[in-house]
Amino acid sequence: MNLIAEAEHRRVLAQGGDVPEQRPAFALPLTEVGIAGKTVWVELPQGRLPFNARLTVDLEANRRGIHMSRLEEVITDLYRRPFADLRAYALALGREMLRLQNGRRGRVELVGRIPLLRQGVISRRQSLDTVTISVAARFARQEGGEIAATAMIGVEACHITACPCTQVYNQELFGLTGVPCPLPTHSQRSATRLEIEAAGTSPTYEDLLNCLEAALHVTHDLLKRPDEAEMVLKSHRAPQFAEDAVRDTALVVGRAFGGSLPPASRIVIESLSLESIHIHDVLCRLECTLAEILAVGGFVPSAAPPSPHSAA
Repeated sequence: MNLIAEAEHRRVLAQGGDVPEQRPAFALPLTEVGIAGKTVWVELPQGRLPFNARLTVDLEANRRGIHMSRLEEVITDLYRRPFADLRAYALALGREMLRLQNGRRGRVELVGRIPLLRQGVISRRQSLDTVTISVAARFARQEGGEIAATAMIGVEACHITACPCTQVYNQELFGLTGVPCPLPTHSQRSATRLEIEAAGTSPTYEDLLNCLEAALHVTHDLLKRPDEAEMVLKSHRAPQFAEDAVRDTALVVGRAFGGSLPPASRIVIESLSLESIHIHDVLCRLECTLAEILAVGGFVPSAAPPSPHSAA
């Protein structure tokens, strides 16, 4: 039994006391207002998965607040709708969010993890791994009322790096070059994130993951001993600084998308190396356009994104 009669609720609502629409005491426009730390559940081909969400819109100077409950309404309305990927969900969410608000600009940021089955290169045993994916979409209401959108999609993969410095030092120290087994060096667990501004339906999350797997020594959770030996040997024969991990990823991106994405497409690559013999970690980040990568030269664009070198 309700404590307040429905007729009383209707009476109060009919009086039009909409507080968010009131003029604020200090009429200053706000850049972003919304919700953060919200878990949204998205129906993807991998299943219904949780993502951490941040949803914001701008606020005009003559309005006291946004209609916060409408953000939750949009999230609930999309709960049972299936989506081809996270970007499609973000675009639907952002456009509907801005349509129900009075602002002219909006932003949706989503980040979460999806399952991924990989095969060991020797054992062929499947490993159930996890990959982090994200999307950052911006929305703008046009003069005709249409809502334009841009989106950056991202994928982060874990990988192993071996330090070339100690290897070269040991070669000089012991006078050994060209030996079939690489000399000792320290290795570290690393994570590299690739973000690319999407144009239409390209690129896909799978395309970004293929770039990371082609440039890096991507690790698996399940590795039998032959798989471990193969991965360790490969990473020590092709050692990488964090700087190399970022540049090698950029090189693959240029080859993969130089002929398909607009030159002005934004690229972000960030690598974090959890150092094994240092107390500090190492961070390397690149923010640029596709044109800046291509300007380095030597690119022959591929017909399709590369196949991963470290996955079966």
